[in-house]
Amino acid sequence: MSFPKYPKYKPSGVDWLGDVPAHWEVIPLKQYANFINGDAFKPSDWAEDGLPIIRIQNLNGGDDFNYFSGDIETRYLVHDGDLLFGWSGNRGTSFGPFLWRHPQVCVLNQHIFRVDPRNITKESLYWVLKAVTAHVEDQAHGIIGMVHITKGDLGAIKIPIPPLPEQTAMAEFLDRETGKIDALVAEQRRLMELLKEKRQAVISQAVTRGLNHQAPLKPSGIPWLGNVPAHWEVCRVKSLASEKLTYGANESAEDDNPDNPRFIRITDIKDDGSLHDDTFKSLPLEIAIPYLLEHGDILLARSGATVGKAAAYRAEWGKCCFAGYLIRLRCKLIKTTPMWVILFTQSSSYWAQIKEGTIQATIQNFSAEKYAEMRIPLPPLAEQTAILRHLESETTKFDTLIAEAQRAIDLLQERRTALISAAVTGQIDVRKTPLTHNKS
Repeated sequence: MSFPKYPKYKPSGVDWLGDVPAHWEVIPLKQYANFINGDAFKPSDWAEDGLPIIRIQNLNGGDDFNYFSGDIETRYLVHDGDLLFGWSGNRGTSFGPFLWRHPQVCVLNQHIFRVDPRNITKESLYWVLKAVTAHVEDQAHGIIGMVHITKGDLGAIKIPIPPLPEQTAMAEFLDRETGKIDALVAEQRRLMELLKEKRQAVISQAVTRGLNHQAPLKPSGIPWLGNVPAHWEVCRVKSLASEKLTYGANESAEDDNPDNPRFIRITDIKDDGSLHDDTFKSLPLEIAIPYLLEHGDILLARSGATVGKAAAYRAEWGKCCFAGYLIRLRCKLIKTTPMWVILFTQSSSYWAQIKEGTIQATIQNFSAEKYAEMRIPLPPLAEQTAILRHLESETTKFDTLIAEAQRAIDLLQERRTALISAAVTGQIDVRKTPLTHNKS
């Protein structure tokens, strides 16, 4: 869909803005907004109750708050509807502007500004800051993950300022049009979740019941596993290991020498089991030697939000070692193949054991000993191969559909970013777009 443009433009003198409507002003952001940084709360300041402390992880709706019950300056208070800006956060998630929604008065932690508008509507400034965020992230394209900007650098960025009626019209236009895009993104995400659920169901059926639906069954003796083919074993993971399950190196990831073994951390592993290209870290060989990986070694995450995540090392990755939050399982190839174990880690039976083993912990943790005691259904080696061949064909179909849905999401999000930039910089005449509310 195309939108109308303004009849007359002028050079803004700012590269990221280009030409702007002739009647708009171009002024440094600091003249239209006051940025108040949060307080530097320490763990010793935390209390059991009191005012919730807004941290970076709360900006996207996380409700796991720390609390402060002491005296606090009013400039650190945040009310429902206030405009915030995460000035040190992850690109695409916690870096940028947020309209805060919480019924209780809160206090602001460091790394977040409260933004008080001056001579510009809060709703319009929110969208301007969204465009500014995209510009800052583009400028920081070489930086992995975290993006930072100082108060001085943020305030110095020149922004376009339309007359007040157009500020209101722009905010209404972007609320409406981005809402349409967000609804389409939500549909694609729901589709992806359904496809992932069906993919897991297909894997779970195959790795616990096999391909012959007429095969006699026997009780496994394990509630979450149920019946299994009568000729299968149900064994502990440690019986499939050629050596004791091993923790990785407790070393900091500071070296990036490509001549040294790559130091694989859980954050390096993609959902498809491959490695990110842009997160390379290494260890000196003399430190890495006890932790060097062999083709087919399975890496299992033991702590935090990624507990249970698994991947199989491939020789094509080059010489690699692994980090302390990972556990290495090296399989006895006369009993199983690494791919059988990897597919089992994608089944509902596997995740039932992970859940059972972590449910009592405050911070999720699944030790090497717990992994070693996990139960896994095991058909004869030839049958494993046949099931793996079948699942490769079936999961490829799901993976293709999931990838298509992700591409659709990426395109929609690119369009959303482009639409915000176009409206904020005056490439769309918002005076000629329909309003979102009734003026009856």
